[in-house]
Amino acid sequence: MWGSLPSVAEKTVAAVVAEVPSYADAFSGRMGRTIEAAVEQALAGFLRLTAEGADPDSSPGIKPALDGAYVLGQGEARQGRSTDVLLAAYRVGARTAWRELSALAVSHGVPGETLGVFAELVFAYIDRLSALSVAGHADELAKTGLARQRQREKLVRQLLAGASIEDLETTAERAVWTPPLTLTAIAVNRGHEGSIAATLDPRTLEAPEDTVEPLPRPVTVLLVPDVGGGARSAFVDSIGTSGTVVGPARPWVSVGASVRRVLRALELSNQSDPPLDTDDHLADLVVRADREALADLRERVLAPMQHLRPRTQDKLVETIADALFVHPQTVRYRLGQLQELYGDSLREPNTIMEMTIALATADPSDFG
Repeated sequence: MWGSLPSVAEKTVAAVVAEVPSYADAFSGRMGRTIEAAVEQALAGFLRLTAEGADPDSSPGIKPALDGAYVLGQGEARQGRSTDVLLAAYRVGARTAWRELSALAVSHGVPGETLGVFAELVFAYIDRLSALSVAGHADELAKTGLARQRQREKLVRQLLAGASIEDLETTAERAVWTPPLTLTAIAVNRGHEGSIAATLDPRTLEAPEDTVEPLPRPVTVLLVPDVGGGARSAFVDSIGTSGTVVGPARPWVSVGASVRRVLRALELSNQSDPPLDTDDHLADLVVRADREALADLRERVLAPMQHLRPRTQDKLVETIADALFVHPQTVRYRLGQLQELYGDSLREPNTIMEMTIALATADPSDFG
């Protein structure tokens, strides 16, 4: 068996390449010879272990093979291959190695009882190697995943702090995060993130708690890629989690604006309400942006009338429009134009409210 190890290793690698397509390219050329040497080392470790009857964890002769299995798992994780692929390769390799070694044993007259014990040892050894490879794979994913998560957390902090595009792109690259066209901030009741996680783009980022506090209620803020434009309606409809608030889509480097709107809009919703789309509540958000400022402005504007009776004040407020000095015929003409543009919606209170708020703070230059 010792003399046949190179041949057994070669046939084992060939079988893996033939039956596990993911390894066809990985095991070609120089890498193939390296893998053959590793397989030969693993088989040599097995023969040494069998001959000595030693404990694999305490035998110095077997340690290189065990360490090699662990390192193999780490390498597979870095290459992006799953443990399913790795274990499939072990199964094919074990079957091929057993077929070759058992044929040698039979040709040399090894008794059936001894051959049965030998089979148990072969597959126990393969189980040991595959378990070590899975452990190496998991440890590598945990290590790289933690580093990637830290970089993504840093990216969110930079986004909310308004960092430069150069800094953002550098951190995104380190986080293995491909920037989308837009990001949309959503606030989900804390502890309920998992209920919608499966439906979100895997590039979705989570804002650290200390970047969005204080909050009117406990929520987790997520930054969801590319759900703006035509995708927005379907995205909002897909959210089945009560209390969720959806902000506007913004270019990914400007998502801080979406986060700020979501946080302001939390006052419009509670934990048990249906999902709230901030695009449907723009007027409410404008009015609530600074309630004290609105009250102060009204008090200052109406200060000259404070000594009058309320009824008289109301009449005078209605008369303030006379100060515009617009000819009645001009007003009628312009209203006719507006009626053509807006139709019956011009009579709806909500439309009037939204137009009043939008135009009250507009700069004349905005309209040319």
